[in-house]
Amino acid sequence: MTERARIKGKVEYREGDGANITIRRGPVEVQTTPTDATLSWTDGDSRGSAAMPIADFRVYVAKGMIELDA
Repeated sequence: MTERARIKGKVEYREGDGANITIRRGPVEVQTTPTDATLSWTDGDSRGSAAMPIADFRVYVAKGMIELDA
């Protein structure tokens, strides 16, 4: 199921063993599974996506960094 959300604060993800990457503030689409949350967004002509553990996603939501649309 896809949900709409908004990045309201500093939300980061990591690609492999690389450094943390910040997701820009603004609207995103979120797909969740029991283990992951995948966030997708567009920024002008480019598109981005990031996967993170569901526990990390829930912490960002609880802290108000990600706001789910009602």
